Amino acid sequence: MFKNRGIAPTEKEFYDNMILPGNDIKDTGVVEEVPENPPANVKEFSISAAPFSFTPATMVVNKGDTVKITVKNTKGTHNLKIDEFNAATRILNAGETQTITFVADKVGTFEYYCSVGNHRAQGMVGTLTVR
Repeated sequence: MFKNRGIAPTEKEFYDNMILPGNDIKDTGVVEEVPENPPANVKEFSISAAPFSFTPATMVVNKGDTVKITVKNTKGTHNLKIDEFNAATRILNAGETQTITFVADKVGTFEYYCSVGNHRAQGMVGTLTVR
């Protein structure tokens, strides 16, 4: 360790040559912690709401994914609802944004829509597919 110099190392030499976790010397006493339940995948989407349309109008995720949707209302008054996941924004005025988060725990194709007035009937809908 000190090249057999025959004299005691200085305090600085002693501390400079100590084996510490994280240096290049193999440390056999470190145990890496692995989480029992690794976090699920998070799928994020940004959706623009405008009179009678959502952009994009489709989202695809996998079962078990955490879905995070940020809705920005660009014109008019709108919201976004997905009944099967009990997910909804409040009614947003032009320029407002809201983010909703839920876990996609069901497989299938689900409609998201604007529930303001007759916007849904006028085609303000989209599709969430969970594989």
